Amino acid sequence: MKPGREAELLNAIEQETLGQGSVAEGEYLRNMRVARFCEDHTARWVEICYCPTPLQEERPYWEEYFELTRVQDAHDRRKCRVENGTEPWACDGCDCTARLEEKLSKSGIPFLDSLRAKTGCSRKLR
Repeated sequence: MKPGREAELLNAIEQETLGQGSVAEGEYLRNMRVARFCEDHTARWVEICYCPTPLQEERPYWEEYFELTRVQDAHDRRKCRVENGTEPWACDGCDCTARLEEKLSKSGIPFLDSLRAKTGCSRKLR
């Protein structure tokens, strides 16, 4: 997180304005619902991204609140059904996303809980 941006991010999540104007705006809220705050003080999540460069379209929205220290593909793009043209929009139900999210769910604590604790806000996202 960028210092001092916690309350603004929490408000954007709870008001459902995070990512507003982006083609992927609903994905931002989903990401924050499943994000984890890890022992190394990083926030981590798995984002479904269709851009040829990861986060090409989303980067400006995330960089408003986060220092993006590591962005990586879920797996080799040559094996991706979207990238190799065998199945358009396959990432929506891709098993690589589900596997990564399952693994991530076992680390750290829910990011929204850590964000609420840091801001002193106890409201829950709808």
